[in-house]
Amino acid sequence: MAEVFAGRYQLVDLLGRGGMGDVWRVWDLRDGVYRAAKLQRQADSASLLRFVRESSTRVEHPHVVAPTGWSAEDGTVLFAMPIIGGGSVAQVVADHGPLPHAWVREVGRQLFVALQAVHEAGLVHRDVKPANLLLEATGTAAPVLRLSDFGIAAVVDEPRLTRAWEVVHTPGYAAPEVFTDADPHPRQDLFAAGVVLVEMLTAARPQRDGVVPVPDGPFAEVVSRLVAADPRDRFPDAASARAALESVAVVPPAPGAEPVEVFSHLPEWPSGWGPEGPRAVEALPPARPPAAGPAAPTVDRPTDVSTQEPTRRRAISPRQPLPGPPSPAPTPVPTREPRRPAVNGSTPVGIWALGLVGVALVVAAVVTGVR
Repeated sequence: MAEVFAGRYQLVDLLGRGGMGDVWRVWDLRDGVYRAAKLQRQADSASLLRFVRESSTRVEHPHVVAPTGWSAEDGTVLFAMPIIGGGSVAQVVADHGPLPHAWVREVGRQLFVALQAVHEAGLVHRDVKPANLLLEATGTAAPVLRLSDFGIAAVVDEPRLTRAWEVVHTPGYAAPEVFTDADPHPRQDLFAAGVVLVEMLTAARPQRDGVVPVPDGPFAEVVSRLVAADPRDRFPDAASARAALESVAVVPPAPGAEPVEVFSHLPEWPSGWGPEGPRAVEALPPARPPAAGPAAPTVDRPTDVSTQEPTRRRAISPRQPLPGPPSPAPTPVPTREPRRPAVNGSTPVGIWALGLVGVALVVAAVVTGVR
């Protein structure tokens, strides 16, 4: 049987490994559904605090992955979230290369919608990158994006968990002001979103020096403003960036062009599991037929419940009383032969004894009388 964490989450199989923990597919025993669960792997206090912060993020939005609960057991923390089975934008870029303009605009639009909800909740994500943009498995239909991984998210105007010289952003996606100890700000997420747009358009990974080459094309003006070195030159908020992106006119893909397909990246079901949860235990094989002999009497009534063993799944015949120990064989009593008459004129011993007793009594009486 699979291991059960904290009495609720039954570990099914490993889906992947992240920076702070492993992601498992689990069966929620309470709700009866599959979930993705991240188990904290690092044990230092800073990573544990970030892990707990991510598990406490509750931005309820269709384009944001919100944790559904968390548990702790024996020093390990787990938080559960919905399973997003279509992989990430990073995997789509690796499979298809530069993506069609219409696809890029739709994914970018949904990203800005998600960032608007995050920023309105008072958070800065601080780790916007293709690997954290998860996709539903929609096939060749329109993509559906979910922003995930709030492990290093920061609350605006809240004390920071990192020291001034410690940078937690992913190199290449961090805004230049991050390296000058600037406080977390929503415009830093907009810079990272601009880098993501460039990567989808060119399939080229960003440079670590913070220089973002803006590709020519219909998105050039929007991208240039998103990745501006001065945060004051960027869009004021995610809603403004979304409106500017939606206004971009794109040419539909040419007829016969290969469509972008977002297929399921979940592994095959392990043994004993299926789409509806753990599969039912297979029935026990039928008992071996008894050897030929006289037929046992049939019982018309069903087996009494009180005679069933609780750990079995098949009916058990009523228990018969145990046989007692075998009775010992009767010991033969020797028969007494009839007394035989005296042989050769001899007198039995009992008659002689009676005679001696009588003589003794006569002698005793005489002696007493003489006295």
